[in-house]
Amino acid sequence: MMNETLKVLKERRSIRKYKAEQIKDEELDAILEAGTWAASGKGLQSAVMVVVQDQETISMLSKANAEIQGKPGADPFYGAPTAVVVLADGEAANWLQDGSLVMGNLMIAAASIGVGSCWINRAKEYFDMPAGKEVLKKWGLDEKYRGVGICVLGYADGPVPAAK
Repeated sequence: MMNETLKVLKERRSIRKYKAEQIKDEELDAILEAGTWAASGKGLQSAVMVVVQDQETISMLSKANAEIQGKPGADPFYGAPTAVVVLADGEAANWLQDGSLVMGNLMIAAASIGVGSCWINRAKEYFDMPAGKEVLKKWGLDEKYRGVGICVLGYADGPVPAAK
């Protein structure tokens, strides 16, 4: 019999089409808690998570992401109703690794409770730009924070892709 953790690791998939329905608060809390338990270099816990559920901010982040990607008008967030922006203290030696472990924990925790997720790239590029620095300021974060990734969350709209 396969261990439940190994089963989730094996079966987790990136979801690229979401229902508009918002995930439950208790699901979000469980996923975020898993992110806080991610390993970090020297135990510094250099990463932070910013939850975005308001449509205006999600649309702004998705639009900026699409432009960086060179695909204006696309929705690289795939209609997900929640985005967890993972940033880390860029002055910490292992900031990128620390934030990446948080991203992994978020996605595995989501899969374990039936919530879909996908790692969205280009957070580093966005939060290094002046527009991204303004968003950090708005969120009360120092400019030393660097973007690691954006973990979009929601319920899959349609069949989950098979393993390849």
